[in-house]
Amino acid sequence: MPEQIFKDQVAIVTGAGEGIGHEIARRLALQGALVLLNDIKPTLAKQAAQDICDEGGTCVGVGGDIADVKVVRDLATRAVSDFGRLTIAVANAGLSLWDDFFDFKPEDFHRILAVNLGGSFFLAQAAARQMRRQGTGGRLLFMSSVAGIQAIAESSVYAMTKKGLEMLARSLVSEVSAHGITVNVIAPGATVTPRTVATVPDYEPIWSHVTPTGRPAYPIDIANAALFFLSPASGHITGQTLIVDGGWTATSPEPQSQFADKTK
Repeated sequence: MPEQIFKDQVAIVTGAGEGIGHEIARRLALQGALVLLNDIKPTLAKQAAQDICDEGGTCVGVGGDIADVKVVRDLATRAVSDFGRLTIAVANAGLSLWDDFFDFKPEDFHRILAVNLGGSFFLAQAAARQMRRQGTGGRLLFMSSVAGIQAIAESSVYAMTKKGLEMLARSLVSEVSAHGITVNVIAPGATVTPRTVATVPDYEPIWSHVTPTGRPAYPIDIANAALFFLSPASGHITGQTLIVDGGWTATSPEPQSQFADKTK
């Protein structure tokens, strides 16, 4: 059993039915946290939570679209009703839609903003309000992307939202620090997940060729960084963005292929 460094902590992780979010939720639970796992697909959320429970963690799966502010606020309420408090919120849920700038549809534009920015903002707000009431501090974590750091073709709207999360974290420092709350960001590079592989079957070899470390990330690589920001070890770090990309943004070669989901 891993060291229980998150014992007595209560966490919400959104978009955690699979991939990066699931690994973060899993690692938190196996290290002692009580986890509320959200996914837009209720069946997937419940199965993912059950898988974590089967490994010995404590996890409850809740379906819901985090673009809906009521859903987000209900997650915070549910965490407190189920586990008594809330100390960690990971805004992992995000929507990526890659399309030509000239053809981008207004409805797609507003949907991406509602999920990526709205869902993250209002989760942080609901969680921070609860943490302030408790008076015991907490951790907020946003998931950005290397698309918010390095320009990638056909990613204008997605990139805009991801860069916005970095500025949101920096802006919140002046508002939440007095309550013992830290707020940080992780920017994953190309990561092998069920979604990326389903979109591009040769995703891993494509990105291995252009990543300096010789491979793309796996969810555990991102989860390792997340758990650092969520742990007591990072108590004096806030308003920061950590890039986890195997060095890709240092050289930034884009694969010579066009596919829908190029990074996270």
